[in-house]
Amino acid sequence: METNHNYLMVTLQLLGSLGLLIYGMRLMSEALQKMAGPQLRHILGKMTTNRFTGMLTGTLVTCAVQSSSATTVMTVSFVSAGLLTLAQAISVIMGANIGTTLTAWIMSLGYSVDLTSIVYPAFLLGMVLIYKKRHRYVGDFLFGTAFMFLSLVMLSGAGKALDLEHNQQVVAFFASFDTSSHLTILAFLAIGTLITCIVQSSAAVMAITILLCSTGVLPIYLGIALVMGENIGTTATANLVALGANTQARRAALAHLLFNVFGVIWVLIVFYPFVNMVCHLVGYDPAVGGQTTMLPVVLAMFHTCFNVINTAILIGLVPQMERVVCWLLPDKEQGRREEFRLQYIQSNLVQTPEISVLQAQKETAAFGHRVGEMFGMVRQLFAVTDDKQFAKLFSQIENEEDTTDRIEIEIARYLEQVGDGHLSDDTKQKIRQMMREISELESIGDACYKLARTMARKSEGNTTFTRHQTEQLQALMVLCEQALQQMNTVMHGHRSEHDIRESFRLENEINQLRQQLKAENVRAVNDHEYDYAVGTLYIDMVNELEKLGDYIVNVVEARFGK
Repeated sequence: METNHNYLMVTLQLLGSLGLLIYGMRLMSEALQKMAGPQLRHILGKMTTNRFTGMLTGTLVTCAVQSSSATTVMTVSFVSAGLLTLAQAISVIMGANIGTTLTAWIMSLGYSVDLTSIVYPAFLLGMVLIYKKRHRYVGDFLFGTAFMFLSLVMLSGAGKALDLEHNQQVVAFFASFDTSSHLTILAFLAIGTLITCIVQSSAAVMAITILLCSTGVLPIYLGIALVMGENIGTTATANLVALGANTQARRAALAHLLFNVFGVIWVLIVFYPFVNMVCHLVGYDPAVGGQTTMLPVVLAMFHTCFNVINTAILIGLVPQMERVVCWLLPDKEQGRREEFRLQYIQSNLVQTPEISVLQAQKETAAFGHRVGEMFGMVRQLFAVTDDKQFAKLFSQIENEEDTTDRIEIEIARYLEQVGDGHLSDDTKQKIRQMMREISELESIGDACYKLARTMARKSEGNTTFTRHQTEQLQALMVLCEQALQQMNTVMHGHRSEHDIRESFRLENEINQLRQQLKAENVRAVNDHEYDYAVGTLYIDMVNELEKLGDYIVNVVEARFGK
């Protein structure tokens, strides 16, 4: 009874250690991503000029954040946001697979070296830095690192406490498997894949594998089969978060899966010679056995060799991989525009605030482009003379106004969710700016609809503007269109690349022309050039165009943080 109780306590310690390992790695990864902030985006965006720099970037970023899943999810998000091409994403994902091998080496070190001497000082220093807000992300990183190393110490202790090498039932269970059979290897590969998909952490599966191998109960061939399964299972994270994303993002996630599956297939073909080669590299003889302290190093070496060689084989076939995933996932939406669907924000993509804000910025820029197209419809409506065509175009503008309302709400909700997280002051400022931008963009949509309604009143009353009125309204619309184009140029680029004075100049011209037209209207009505009702409709349009110009400059000011 006491033995069962001891096993229960050790099992709970083992599970708790795994949970601590996952939490520590997540805390460390998120802290590094927050510390990097916009630089991480610029690194991924600018250092992927070709497949080799993309691979190197993926390797370095994954080594830094200690999570291939984090790098892959970021890459999928950037593809979804249009910041990376599919080819660039594939090369980054290849590099991420190499970068994640550092985790295996850290774990193998944790089973060979007593890390308690650095864990507790890291906790103390981390807590001090967390309370100093200026360095709280560094503190979070140290806390995450300390948790990770502490969990490795606890796992090692739990493995020794289980004393599996002297448990005849466990030894007999693993000894019953024929390690020379490919069917056994495939079975353990499937087990590794399944467990990784369930726990959503390749690091946890690697820790379990190292634990079992280091005790000597799990033969190295079966341990390596579990590691191969973990390589496939880890792709589930990116594929799950890409389910609701656009086609390009799903293709990037699928490329990750195909990359690892291809690697597993060729390793299975040459499994025993390849594993024996890796064992000899670290000085371990699988035929003799023993030397259990060497097994964690063997697993780490296999993980590295597998990913490095797989990348070396496929790095020259990136265009072919791109064609394969495009064939497997054709773009069904190509050639048709949906009435309402956010292009860049994917609510199911779990990511850092920096990426979330980036996607919201892209979505806001797309919103600006949409209201620009809506104003183009208003200009077309002003020139339409056919009643049926007028009714059809007016209905489109009406639908667009409803869509702009919904887009504003969806982006605002998303920003509110992002705002609930632990954000830097810079990120908070960006969210405030975007909240103002989407409000002003929705007002532009409202102004376009009001202009369309005024034109509808004019059409219903069979009212006709004079040639001078028509020319002046067209001149005012041209200025508004130029202001909208300038606004969209600013929103799609970096604010340091643009001059806000151009927007102010256009707004000033709109205001001056409006004052001129109002004065001319008063004189024309008094001189009986047209009646008061025509003048009212005319001035309603002039005033609404002037308001539209104000909303446009408000968007630009928000973009510049004014």
